[in-house]
Amino acid sequence: MDIATYAVEAEVEKTHWWFAGRRKMLGRLIARIGVPSDARVLDIGTSTGTNLRMLGDLGYTRYEGLDASDDAVRWCAAKGLGKVTRGDVCSIPFPDASFDLVLATDIIEHVDDDARALAEIRRVLRPGASVVITVPAFQSLWGLQDEVAHHKRRYRGAQLRSRIAQAGLACGTTFYFNFILFLPILLARRLIRLLRIRLSSENELNSPFINAVLTRIFGFDVRVAPHLHPPFGVSFLAVATRQA
Repeated sequence: MDIATYAVEAEVEKTHWWFAGRRKMLGRLIARIGVPSDARVLDIGTSTGTNLRMLGDLGYTRYEGLDASDDAVRWCAAKGLGKVTRGDVCSIPFPDASFDLVLATDIIEHVDDDARALAEIRRVLRPGASVVITVPAFQSLWGLQDEVAHHKRRYRGAQLRSRIAQAGLACGTTFYFNFILFLPILLARRLIRLLRIRLSSENELNSPFINAVLTRIFGFDVRVAPHLHPPFGVSFLAVATRQA
């Protein structure tokens, strides 16, 4: 990820509608999985710490992050969000069966070998433990954020489910989310490209009013998406388990 993109994310992740809404969705999902508060949790692709913030707020005490970027480690340390180890999702620097829960939110699209990344995630999960994965969806939505974040691809749901199965993980809950804003985001990204608008991150396209409106829309979206199972969305979520 570009350093300027990190800087924007670090500044806005606490209150930005996308990060705040996703944290609430993930928090409800983790509660439904039934992960105890003393579980050992790894957040892969920590970036500037939005998931570490969530885990702390949920009362978890044994969580840590992993990120390939020194900038990410520095941002998380500066904000006091917990321990972050520098490392690669394709070669996770932890022993086999180390964690009771892994979060891999918007990370495997960054690597060339997503199959190896998923195999490494399976390796560090304890038998019976789960991983929560989110990825950007639909290649037609490719835009500025994919470029500044150095994404390799966007996924369809069937494609990710296949990758998960090939890694030896049992796929459970899956759904697209951020479906209400799918068309506005598609149009906005095409307009940014057409007008050649220069930004460090799409997260700069915000204001207090816009943030308040989108917080409500996205908050409703992530509440209903797990139940409606819409056929499309800006992102896709999967919960997978290492079978005992």
